[in-house]
Amino acid sequence: MKILEKVFMLLVTIGFLNMLGKALADEFDVDQIRELVDEMVVEHDFDSGELLALFDEAEKKERIIELISRPAEKAKPWHEYREIFVTDKRINAGVEFWEKNRESLEKARQIYGVEPHFIVSIIGVETFYGRITGGYRVLDSLATLSFGYPPRSKFFRRELKQFLLLSREEGKDPLALSGSYAGAMGFGQFIPSSYREYAVDFDGDGYRDIWSNKTDAIGSVGNYFDRHGWNGKQVVVVPVRLSGDTSRIRPNIDWKPEKTVRELAKDGLDLGSVKKAISLDTKATLIKMDGKSGPEYWLGTNDFYVITRYNHSRMYALAVFQLADAILDSMKKAKAS
Repeated sequence: MKILEKVFMLLVTIGFLNMLGKALADEFDVDQIRELVDEMVVEHDFDSGELLALFDEAEKKERIIELISRPAEKAKPWHEYREIFVTDKRINAGVEFWEKNRESLEKARQIYGVEPHFIVSIIGVETFYGRITGGYRVLDSLATLSFGYPPRSKFFRRELKQFLLLSREEGKDPLALSGSYAGAMGFGQFIPSSYREYAVDFDGDGYRDIWSNKTDAIGSVGNYFDRHGWNGKQVVVVPVRLSGDTSRIRPNIDWKPEKTVRELAKDGLDLGSVKKAISLDTKATLIKMDGKSGPEYWLGTNDFYVITRYNHSRMYALAVFQLADAILDSMKKAKAS
């Protein structure tokens, strides 16, 4: 058996070298490509020739490396980041998206317990309601980051493998799928692993289409929130103040809420600033943001933590919340007028 395995690996290697195009050899590390192809053949019964031909079409994009090296969440303070997403234009477009997709959003509320304005806001922040879904081929993005960006190569290598599995399972041409520079796809910008795990066929047509089907996209975002523990019956995040001795207060330390509001008050949280918006027994985490006029402090509950599971950024989660709140307020005003 060992001899047969060695012969098999030798044939794969020879086949790889014979099929390897000059462009691929020049752009990506040959050994890394070979290792990934071998894994997909052995672990998932892929055809090595087909994979090699596919990777020969992949292109390394230096622009992708530039973009991922300076994301807005790290390059901008909160008050500037907020101005990108919480705008009149995005609020008004969110109201329009809600009105046009009311039935699907209500269905998502009933099935997953996620309020429409939060699903709308996620799609609004991610892609401006489907207007900006990304212009990079997903294969190029994931290959570039897997083999050309060492700081996160392990993560993107896993996502590249997930993308190959997704393409096969869904009968998609991997060269035809486009997305963001980080390989996120569709209205809600699901990375491949999230697509395989959380995307749903919400309209029952037999396909999970998050690229062009708004109903599937809405259901998929709702399912993602639900599967990550969305409660929907508590405040998501509330502005607060500090008072007295705040030496034990450590904002932006915990992602998942660990202390109750009562316990945080002992560390210097001003309970008067909560204004009965949140129970003292609710677990929350203290968040500090760089506001225009100085530090802003917020208390985020578990639902705020759920939003950070979609994108691991407190600024992102707060922008989603504030856009959702503004969209809901605008909807209420429209109904009242």
